[in-house]
Amino acid sequence: MGWTDEHGRRLTDYDRPSVAVDVALLTLDAGGRLAVVVHERTGAHARGLPALPGTFLHVDGAETLRDAALRALRDKVGVTGREPEQLRVFDDPARDPRGRVLSVAHVDLVGHDRIEDTTGVLAPVEGGTLPYPLAYDHDLVVAHAVRWARDRYAAAPDPAGLAGEEFTLLELQGVHEAVEGRRLQKDTFRRRVADGLVETGHVRAGTVGKPARTFRRP
Repeated sequence: MGWTDEHGRRLTDYDRPSVAVDVALLTLDAGGRLAVVVHERTGAHARGLPALPGTFLHVDGAETLRDAALRALRDKVGVTGREPEQLRVFDDPARDPRGRVLSVAHVDLVGHDRIEDTTGVLAPVEGGTLPYPLAYDHDLVVAHAVRWARDRYAAAPDPAGLAGEEFTLLELQGVHEAVEGRRLQKDTFRRRVADGLVETGHVRAGTVGKPARTFRRP
Protein backbone atom coordinates (compact mmCIF):
# COMPACT_ATOMS: atom_id res chain seq x y z
CA MET A 1 0.00 0.00 0.00
CA GLY A 2 2.79 2.47 0.83
CA TRP A 3 2.52 5.62 2.91
CA THR A 4 -0.86 7.23 3.65
CA ASP A 5 -1.76 10.20 5.82
CA GLU A 6 -4.28 10.35 8.64
CA HIS A 7 -7.10 10.54 6.07
CA GLY A 8 -5.91 7.46 4.20
CA ARG A 9 -4.73 9.51 1.22
CA ARG A 10 -1.51 8.83 -0.65
CA LEU A 11 0.86 11.51 -1.86
CA THR A 12 -0.38 11.01 -5.43
CA ASP A 13 -3.93 11.81 -4.30
CA TYR A 14 -2.98 15.46 -3.78
CA ASP A 15 -2.69 18.04 -6.52
CA ARG A 16 0.89 18.83 -7.48
CA PRO A 17 1.78 22.30 -8.71
CA SER A 18 4.68 22.49 -11.12
CA VAL A 19 7.95 23.86 -9.71
CA ALA A 20 10.03 26.30 -11.71
CA VAL A 21 13.38 27.95 -11.07
CA ASP A 22 14.03 31.52 -12.25
CA VAL A 23 17.38 33.28 -11.87
CA ALA A 24 17.92 37.03 -11.48
CA LEU A 25 21.55 37.41 -12.58
CA LEU A 26 22.61 40.97 -11.74
CA THR A 27 25.71 42.74 -13.01
CA LEU A 28 26.99 46.18 -13.97
CA ASP A 29 26.69 46.93 -17.67
CA ALA A 30 29.32 48.68 -19.81
CA GLY A 31 27.99 52.04 -18.63
CA GLY A 32 28.39 51.10 -14.98
CA ARG A 33 24.63 50.73 -14.40
CA LEU A 34 23.05 47.91 -12.40
CA ALA A 35 21.49 45.50 -14.90
CA VAL A 36 19.86 42.06 -15.04
CA VAL A 37 20.30 39.36 -17.68
CA VAL A 38 17.12 38.56 -19.63
CA HIS A 39 16.36 36.65 -22.81
CA GLU A 40 13.63 36.60 -25.42
CA ARG A 41 10.73 34.19 -24.94
CA THR A 42 8.32 32.88 -27.56
CA GLY A 43 4.80 31.58 -27.08
CA ALA A 44 1.54 33.14 -25.95
CA HIS A 45 2.19 32.27 -22.30
CA ALA A 46 5.09 34.75 -22.21
CA ARG A 47 3.09 37.43 -24.12
CA GLY A 48 6.16 38.03 -26.28
CA LEU A 49 7.98 39.63 -23.37
CA PRO A 50 11.58 39.04 -22.26
CA ALA A 51 12.05 36.87 -19.19
CA LEU A 52 14.64 35.85 -16.65
CA PRO A 53 16.45 32.59 -17.43
CA GLY A 54 14.29 29.87 -15.95
CA THR A 55 13.18 26.28 -16.31
CA PHE A 56 10.96 23.63 -14.77
CA LEU A 57 12.48 21.36 -12.16
CA HIS A 58 12.91 17.80 -13.46
CA VAL A 59 11.08 15.81 -10.78
CA ASP A 60 11.52 12.42 -12.44
CA GLY A 61 15.22 12.25 -11.56
CA ALA A 62 17.65 13.47 -8.97
CA GLU A 63 17.78 17.11 -10.08
CA THR A 64 17.96 19.63 -7.25
CA LEU A 65 16.84 23.26 -7.34
CA ARG A 66 20.52 24.23 -7.59
CA ASP A 67 20.96 21.93 -10.58
CA ALA A 68 17.92 23.45 -12.28
CA ALA A 69 19.20 27.01 -11.66
CA LEU A 70 22.58 26.15 -13.19
CA ARG A 71 20.86 24.48 -16.15
CA ALA A 72 18.68 27.54 -16.73
CA LEU A 73 21.72 29.83 -16.79
CA ARG A 74 23.62 27.51 -19.11
CA ASP A 75 20.84 26.70 -21.56
CA LYS A 76 18.99 30.03 -21.67
CA VAL A 77 21.78 32.64 -21.50
CA GLY A 78 25.04 30.71 -21.90
CA VAL A 79 26.40 31.40 -18.40
CA THR A 80 28.38 28.80 -16.45
CA GLY A 81 30.57 28.76 -13.36
CA ARG A 82 28.15 30.61 -11.09
CA GLU A 83 26.52 29.65 -7.78
CA PRO A 84 23.25 31.58 -7.45
CA GLU A 85 21.56 31.43 -4.07
CA GLN A 86 17.88 31.01 -3.32
CA LEU A 87 16.03 34.31 -3.06
CA ARG A 88 12.43 33.39 -2.19
CA VAL A 89 9.40 31.46 -3.45
CA PHE A 90 6.83 33.18 -5.65
CA ASP A 91 3.48 31.42 -5.41
CA ASP A 92 0.76 33.73 -6.74
CA PRO A 93 -1.76 31.31 -8.33
CA ALA A 94 -2.09 33.65 -11.31
CA ARG A 95 1.65 34.19 -11.91
CA ASP A 96 1.79 31.79 -14.89
CA PRO A 97 -1.02 31.51 -17.46
CA ARG A 98 -0.09 27.87 -18.13
CA GLY A 99 -1.31 26.75 -14.72
CA ARG A 100 -0.28 26.56 -11.08
CA VAL A 101 3.48 27.05 -11.06
CA LEU A 102 5.60 27.81 -8.00
CA SER A 103 8.85 29.61 -8.76
CA VAL A 104 11.86 29.20 -6.50
CA ALA A 105 13.73 32.34 -7.53
CA HIS A 106 17.52 32.47 -7.32
CA VAL A 107 19.83 35.47 -7.40
CA ASP A 108 23.48 36.23 -8.13
CA LEU A 109 25.57 39.37 -8.57
CA VAL A 110 28.67 39.11 -10.75
CA GLY A 111 31.17 41.34 -12.52
CA HIS A 112 30.47 41.99 -16.18
CA ASP A 113 33.79 40.43 -17.18
CA ARG A 114 32.57 37.09 -15.84
CA ILE A 115 29.60 36.94 -18.22
CA GLU A 116 30.96 38.64 -21.34
CA ASP A 117 29.94 35.66 -23.48
CA THR A 118 26.31 35.57 -22.34
CA THR A 119 23.71 35.15 -25.06
CA GLY A 120 21.26 37.13 -22.95
CA VAL A 121 20.52 40.86 -22.94
CA LEU A 122 21.46 43.24 -20.15
CA ALA A 123 18.41 45.22 -19.05
CA PRO A 124 19.34 48.23 -16.87
CA VAL A 125 17.69 48.41 -13.46
CA GLU A 126 17.66 52.08 -12.54
CA GLY A 127 15.65 53.11 -9.52
CA GLY A 128 14.85 49.42 -8.99
CA THR A 129 12.69 49.19 -12.12
CA LEU A 130 13.23 47.89 -15.65
CA PRO A 131 12.78 49.91 -18.86
CA TYR A 132 10.18 47.39 -20.10
CA PRO A 133 7.94 44.72 -18.55
CA LEU A 134 9.01 41.10 -18.21
CA ALA A 135 6.97 37.93 -18.62
CA TYR A 136 5.15 36.24 -15.74
CA ASP A 137 5.98 37.99 -12.43
CA HIS A 138 9.65 38.43 -13.24
CA ASP A 139 9.44 42.21 -12.63
CA LEU A 140 8.66 41.36 -9.00
CA VAL A 141 11.52 38.84 -8.87
CA VAL A 142 13.92 41.52 -10.11
CA ALA A 143 12.64 44.00 -7.51
CA HIS A 144 13.39 41.51 -4.72
CA ALA A 145 16.78 40.70 -6.27
CA VAL A 146 17.73 44.39 -6.34
CA ARG A 147 16.71 44.74 -2.69
CA TRP A 148 18.88 41.70 -1.87
CA ALA A 149 21.87 43.28 -3.62
CA ARG A 150 21.37 46.64 -1.94
CA ASP A 151 21.15 45.05 1.49
CA ARG A 152 24.47 43.28 0.87
CA TYR A 153 26.19 46.45 -0.30
CA ALA A 154 24.85 48.46 2.63
CA ALA A 155 26.44 45.93 4.99
CA ALA A 156 29.95 45.51 3.50
CA PRO A 157 32.34 46.99 0.91
CA ASP A 158 31.69 45.48 -2.52
CA PRO A 159 30.89 41.92 -1.36
CA ALA A 160 30.54 40.68 -4.95
CA GLY A 161 33.91 42.10 -6.05
CA LEU A 162 32.47 44.24 -8.83
CA ALA A 163 35.29 46.78 -8.48
CA GLY A 164 37.93 44.13 -9.15
CA GLU A 165 40.83 42.94 -7.02
CA GLU A 166 42.35 46.41 -6.56
CA PHE A 167 40.53 49.72 -6.71
CA THR A 168 40.56 53.35 -5.64
CA LEU A 169 38.00 54.67 -3.19
CA LEU A 170 36.41 56.67 -5.99
CA GLU A 171 36.00 53.52 -8.09
CA LEU A 172 34.54 51.68 -5.10
CA GLN A 173 32.10 54.48 -4.43
CA GLY A 174 30.95 54.37 -8.05
CA VAL A 175 30.17 50.66 -7.74
CA HIS A 176 28.24 51.19 -4.52
CA GLU A 177 26.25 54.04 -6.02
CA ALA A 178 25.29 51.86 -8.98
CA VAL A 179 24.15 48.96 -6.82
CA GLU A 180 22.52 51.02 -4.06
CA GLY A 181 20.79 53.26 -6.57
CA ARG A 182 21.68 56.57 -4.91
CA ARG A 183 24.40 59.16 -4.67
CA LEU A 184 26.70 58.76 -1.67
CA GLN A 185 28.46 61.54 0.20
CA LYS A 186 32.20 61.08 -0.28
CA ASP A 187 33.45 61.46 3.30
CA THR A 188 30.55 59.54 4.84
CA PHE A 189 31.08 56.67 2.41
CA ARG A 190 34.81 56.47 3.09
CA ARG A 191 34.26 56.32 6.84
CA ARG A 192 31.65 53.62 6.30
CA VAL A 193 33.94 51.29 4.33
CA ALA A 194 37.30 52.07 5.98
CA ASP A 195 37.32 49.12 8.39
CA GLY A 196 36.52 46.65 5.61
CA LEU A 197 39.44 47.52 3.32
CA VAL A 198 43.17 46.91 3.19
CA GLU A 199 45.51 49.48 1.64
CA THR A 200 47.74 47.95 -1.05
CA GLY A 201 50.57 50.48 -0.87
CA HIS A 202 50.07 51.24 -4.57
CA VAL A 203 48.81 54.40 -6.22
CA ARG A 204 46.97 54.90 -9.48
CA ALA A 205 47.24 57.97 -11.66
CA GLY A 206 43.95 59.73 -12.20
CA THR A 207 42.72 62.10 -14.89
CA VAL A 208 42.77 65.03 -12.46
CA GLY A 209 44.52 65.68 -9.16
CA LYS A 210 47.19 63.64 -7.49
CA PRO A 211 47.49 59.84 -7.85
CA ALA A 212 44.98 57.92 -5.72
CA ARG A 213 45.81 55.16 -3.27
CA THR A 214 44.41 51.72 -4.09
CA PHE A 215 42.74 49.22 -1.77
CA ARG A 216 41.55 45.63 -1.73
CA ARG A 217 39.08 43.63 0.29
CA PRO A 218 40.61 41.38 3.03
